Amino acid sequence: MTTPLFLRIHPADNVAVALRPAEAGVVFDGVPAIDPIPAGHKLALTAIAVGEPVVKYGYPIGVASVAIPAGAHVHSHNVRGNLPEKLASLRFAEIAKPAPFPTRYPLPATHYFFQGYRRPDGRAATRNEIWIVNTVGCVNVASEKIAAAANTELATPGSGIDGVHAFPHPFGCSQLGDDLGYTKKVLAGLARHPNAAAVLVLGLGCENNQMKAFLEFLGPQAAERIRWFNAQQVSDEIESGVEAVRELAAYVRQFKRQPIPASELILGMKCGGSDGFSGITANPLVGRIADRHSAAGGTVLLTEVPEMFGAERMLLERTTNEATFNGVIDLVNDFRAYFQKHNEPIDENPSPGNKDGGITTLADKSLGCVQKAGQAPIAQVLAYGASAQAGLGGVALVQGPGNDGVSGTAMTVAGAHLLLFTTGRGNPMGFPVPTLKISSNTDLATRKPQWIDFNAGPVADGTAGFEQLTDELWQRILDIASGRIRAQNEIRGHREIAIWKDGVTL
Repeated sequence: MTTPLFLRIHPADNVAVALRPAEAGVVFDGVPAIDPIPAGHKLALTAIAVGEPVVKYGYPIGVASVAIPAGAHVHSHNVRGNLPEKLASLRFAEIAKPAPFPTRYPLPATHYFFQGYRRPDGRAATRNEIWIVNTVGCVNVASEKIAAAANTELATPGSGIDGVHAFPHPFGCSQLGDDLGYTKKVLAGLARHPNAAAVLVLGLGCENNQMKAFLEFLGPQAAERIRWFNAQQVSDEIESGVEAVRELAAYVRQFKRQPIPASELILGMKCGGSDGFSGITANPLVGRIADRHSAAGGTVLLTEVPEMFGAERMLLERTTNEATFNGVIDLVNDFRAYFQKHNEPIDENPSPGNKDGGITTLADKSLGCVQKAGQAPIAQVLAYGASAQAGLGGVALVQGPGNDGVSGTAMTVAGAHLLLFTTGRGNPMGFPVPTLKISSNTDLATRKPQWIDFNAGPVADGTAGFEQLTDELWQRILDIASGRIRAQNEIRGHREIAIWKDGVTL
């Protein structure tokens, strides 16, 4: 099969994306390239005058900063962003376009289920683990030593315990107000997560994030599920910690895998280290998973709010009601105000790696980024640290920045059982839950098999289509959710958290 050299994503586009490096002189759609076009970068299909919009995905990604002749390489040297400082006043009745959404899942009945764990409160889980949540960074090393010792002793093959894990962080002391509140929300969200069959909360004793107040914030927990202590109040915190985990282990072992409807899974959609292929291979592939899962009644999470700037209309058109519509507007405008509060431009998001890969402006990045939500209904907006509910039948937008660590943690805390993390440049980062890395191009999947769980590159290579890859990726999700295989982040021990910092440190 001959792979096309360029792709015009939408009929309204005045640029096309190079699927392979293109030399000057090659012709696409009757337009000869007058510059070499790197893979993932854009070719001008028409002349674009100064100030005229550059259109990709059917939406403007910026305007020409200089006159761009047809056939030219279109990138940051001749395009600038033009995002408004505030999303204009919009009305649900004028923007939203409710459309019938398929209600039947387009796969055999066996694909409705995964082998998971059922918790006493009715929630589903994909892992049966013990998590150590430390209230303050001062006990990071202690929590890691406890986890390592307990893993060796208790989480052996056939033990019924999938692992004992600690998640170090630098916060919990010298924090005030909302800043401390963010830390408490994240740590409490981890402690409540269904994949944590049981939890040890480890404190120091003198931190701002005091144990008593934190436990009250966490809320009632079954006595069998939780242990806690402050390291200052025991003679040997490692021995005390391992003993506490031993006590929890008997409770954890009672849970066994059983068939659970796949619609109970909460899937978090994430991208990082994106390139010019992300918006045309990996992100649309994940979007098809979002559509299937939502159609079956499942819950999909999308965050990285600054990477919605310029793509808001695509989301607003799919909101299910006026309250959600207004919530989306508030979400993106509040984030714009956050940038302005710190005197930062809202249009400087693409990283050097993004730009090398062909992403030109924030709108360019955003329009590719939101492809991960497919065409599913936008049904809810969640504050940072809030919990999502299974069975939403659509997408919940989660407040959080684009930073990979913070946004991935935010979706984990919201209750994601698995994260689908697309990447074009590559990223080894993982989170407390299985984190499936999906490469936008075959080169990355070939070079970094220790990072990548699934390759969306065949879409660009012309060796496989979206329908085939969607079926294959869904089966991979079910296999990982069922524990039949592990994600690369689990195999490599890449389980990290990052907490959003916004406030005073004493």
